[in-house]
Amino acid sequence: MATRRTSRPTHVRPRPPSSGRPTPKKSRPRSPAPGRLSLHTPIRRTQGIPLLGRLALALGIIVVAAGVLYLGIGGLSSVASSLGATIGGFVQGVTATPTPRPTQLVASDAPSIQSPTEPYTNQDKVDLIVTVPTALVGNPAYHLKIYLALADQVAAPISEVPIGATARSVVPVKLSKGINDFTVTIIGPGGESEHSPLVRYVLDANPPGVKLTTPKNGATVNGKVVEVKGRTQARTTIIARNQSNGTSITVTAGADGTFDLKLALAAGANKLHFTATDPAGNVTQFDLTVKRGAGKLVATVSLSAYRIPRSALPERLRLVAQVTDPDGNLLAGARVTFTVSIPGIPTVTGSGRTDANGRAVFQTTIPKGASVGQGSVAILAKTTDFGQSSDQTVVSITR
Repeated sequence: MATRRTSRPTHVRPRPPSSGRPTPKKSRPRSPAPGRLSLHTPIRRTQGIPLLGRLALALGIIVVAAGVLYLGIGGLSSVASSLGATIGGFVQGVTATPTPRPTQLVASDAPSIQSPTEPYTNQDKVDLIVTVPTALVGNPAYHLKIYLALADQVAAPISEVPIGATARSVVPVKLSKGINDFTVTIIGPGGESEHSPLVRYVLDANPPGVKLTTPKNGATVNGKVVEVKGRTQARTTIIARNQSNGTSITVTAGADGTFDLKLALAAGANKLHFTATDPAGNVTQFDLTVKRGAGKLVATVSLSAYRIPRSALPERLRLVAQVTDPDGNLLAGARVTFTVSIPGIPTVTGSGRTDANGRAVFQTTIPKGASVGQGSVAILAKTTDFGQSSDQTVVSITR
């Protein structure tokens, strides 16, 4: 029995019947020649409708709207009124200059406080002179905030006051005993400014203590002037007045509080009155009584040899003058004249001034021509404050 073959379906599209024409060839488009590119006009974009054109367009729209309004309302006068208001508002909106909004001030600049000439005071109230930026003057939105820092404490606000009508404001504050450090800030809508530079006040209500180191009360001073030394508060001003002769002198204590002054004395008792004023203005007064003594300047002379054998000549002779003031203190700067008189030779003289130890030295040589016998050595000491004094001794030439 013969097997039946089943043919598979094919999906090949049948060819169309031939028309007898050749199949056209595909070609790529050619680039235009350079010469043709130069003839090509580029596309230019417009910059938009100018302002006058936009005005005209807007007016046209308004006119059309007015016509519609006329037909709907039926009143020419209403249309004219509405049209005028609309046009006027539009033109005003287009041509009017915009008004800028007010700029809010920012307290970025710190104020300043005027420093006092003298920070020490004995008053418990002072006025702070505060200067603010001129842009904030008279502005009720801004205030001054006062800060106070006491010794070893952190600054804390103590008051808040409005800014005045001028750039300088006077702010009364109360002081506490000791150190008072003030700063100021500006408070406003923009926040708080930086603190001003610090200004210090020191409240001191205690009179200055004064301690004299010399002379003692009731002491006798053998001189034309008295020297007063002592210690007190630094920068304290001291006025000394001798009520016996009307003389006075003013000195200021140093940074360590020491002071030294000299005051002329009258004969006899002298009552000295002192007034000490510290930097805060506190005052201390006291008296000192001294007596000008009748003591005298004292000068003495000594020799290196008092007896010289004639056989030992020539011999070097050394003279020493010692000078003390009427109080017995070694006196420097006294002028001393030496005189040596030996038998058989001319008189020898010399001069000098006493040193810090109150001594003056003169040396001479006794020659061989001196005769046996007794001679003398004398000194004369002169001073400006204590007058003069003299002394002499004997020197002998022996066999």
